[in-house]
Amino acid sequence: MDESERRADAKRRIKRKRDFQRQAVTLAAVSVLLIIIWAATGQGYFWPAFPIGAFALALAINAWHVYGDKPISEDEIQREMQRGG
Repeated sequence: MDESERRADAKRRIKRKRDFQRQAVTLAAVSVLLIIIWAATGQGYFWPAFPIGAFALALAINAWHVYGDKPISEDEIQREMQRGG
């Protein structure tokens, strides 16, 4: 991988991390808004748990892709090519 490819790859990773951070802030803001709505409407059954949980699960999956996935190495590519599919 030459310098320009490494640079482009690093820029993609930085963008993914920034996008993840924006999503986390958005989740926090929406969660607060939902809790405020719940509190203003009588504080009955805590229904915001469902959308907050769904958003949190989506964010956790995204976090795995952003921070958990490792780049594909040249060794992995070569091994896969040798297997032939």
